[in-house]
Amino acid sequence: MNKKTFGYIVLLGSVWGLAECALGIGLKACASSISGSVMTAAALFFIAAAWVSSGRKAANVALLVAVAIVFKMFDALLLGLPLRSGAVVQPAFAFVLEGAGFLVVGALFTRFLKPSLRPGIFWGGTSALIAVSAFPLVKFVTGIPACVVPGSTVPLAWAYAPLAVGLSMLTVPLGLKTAEKVRAFAARPSWQIPAAVMLCLGLITVVRAIVPV
Repeated sequence: MNKKTFGYIVLLGSVWGLAECALGIGLKACASSISGSVMTAAALFFIAAAWVSSGRKAANVALLVAVAIVFKMFDALLLGLPLRSGAVVQPAFAFVLEGAGFLVVGALFTRFLKPSLRPGIFWGGTSALIAVSAFPLVKFVTGIPACVVPGSTVPLAWAYAPLAVGLSMLTVPLGLKTAEKVRAFAARPSWQIPAAVMLCLGLITVVRAIVPV
């Protein structure tokens, strides 16, 4: 992986981390209503953008997920939460599932999937379906059960799966199409990438100072 690709992935991961903070309702609370579904679609946007314009390599998607997890941990520290809390490990598990789901679909249908609208719709919907279907396994991996619909045992990820799938059918094609524009920014002078990353960290700090929960 060359420096430009590395910088590009780190930049996308930083913006993803910032988006998670902006979309979240606060790490101290369990995910409610549609927030998890919206975040799944947003995650797949960044994953698609990273994959299509960085050599279409699984390692680049793994790096992107790692950067997003680091930002989630930074957000938790700002809120004074332990890194092993459900507000950290559950989103991290979701990030891994989203990245894995995207790569699995890409590997199985590689001959048919291209960075265009119709394949992107299928890719997004199927990737989201894999991620939300497997999310309740978080209990066996982390020891912390998935959030459920109040008054029932149905995981929120399953209850709002149609929304996650539907939104991802839009965000993945968008990510595939807009990737080159983001990469053009990453090709600018090297100092701009660290500056953008620091800006994302600074914005998260400001957001948590104003709206801590």
